[in-house]
Amino acid sequence: MPVRPFYPPMEAAAVQTLPEGDGWVYEPKWDGFRCLAFRDRERVVLQSKSGQPLGRYFPEVVAALAALPPTRFVLDGEIALFTEGRLDFDALLQRIHPAESRIRRLAAETPTTYLVFDLLVDDAGAHTTELLEARRARVGAFFETLPPDGVVRLSPATRDRDVAERWMRELGAGGLDGVVAKRLDAPYRSGERSAMQKVKRLRTVDCVVGGFRYGRASRDVGSLLLGLYDDEGRLNHVGFSASFTADERRALAPVVEGLIEPPGFTGDAPGGPSRWSTERSSEWQPLRPTLVCEVRYDHFSGGRFRHGTKFLRWRPDKTPAQCTYAQLDPPADATALASLTRQAG
Repeated sequence: MPVRPFYPPMEAAAVQTLPEGDGWVYEPKWDGFRCLAFRDRERVVLQSKSGQPLGRYFPEVVAALAALPPTRFVLDGEIALFTEGRLDFDALLQRIHPAESRIRRLAAETPTTYLVFDLLVDDAGAHTTELLEARRARVGAFFETLPPDGVVRLSPATRDRDVAERWMRELGAGGLDGVVAKRLDAPYRSGERSAMQKVKRLRTVDCVVGGFRYGRASRDVGSLLLGLYDDEGRLNHVGFSASFTADERRALAPVVEGLIEPPGFTGDAPGGPSRWSTERSSEWQPLRPTLVCEVRYDHFSGGRFRHGTKFLRWRPDKTPAQCTYAQLDPPADATALASLTRQAG
């Protein structure tokens, strides 16, 4: 069961809407680490999407896979971490740490879940040339004798597009990343995107521009620094937007330079230099909090947008005071995602 050279997992093409019609099965798009799990008797190997070994970071998953009754298999799934019923990618990232003692402690304190959606190999041989409809039957049979709430779980699936749309609407607050649609009449195409589609749950929010950074070696604007007001009326730095063309960067400079005025952010402010930043990248210009813009984002966690946001438009019709955390998703239903992971599609 070789892992080097690594076996690329099948991937999904990004689309705007879920496909309709017969022949599709829909699955939750979990917010975690894609992982192929290889077991050959006592040996268990976890492989990331890029081919990197993951086993040392998730010893509880390795142990759970090693304890399963089947002794030879290759599974495709996602390693996820739930905190109070919500997917917690920030906590998951804490595992990527060089100290084994810390990893062992976190594995005990915040165990992860391995959500499986495909079976590629078992004792009967390889099944990658079989159609997904047959592989879904095999993975279902694989889990029939396993506990539904263990570390290793069967990821749910549905052929009902309305159910998948409801997942998108109702479970985003719990951190669900979107929905994946797969062709039931397709084999497992390693490294390809031809038989899978994904729709990510993207949201928008109005933010105050509390500052900006100049671009590298220029007087053009490199990024806008975004803020939201908390309940105490403090403007907290929550992320940035740098999705501008060269012409747009030049045009932004006269818009923001006339508003340079400290302090910019009155709560959490952009951080100073670190071992990852240069002196230039840590410098920022504070602005009088009058500009409001609408941005698109995928996830908000730990008090920040996890990735850079997409600038959509200026909002002169909105006052800065309206740019609060209340715009973000409401607290997640602590039971909704947990219930979903116990369903066998």
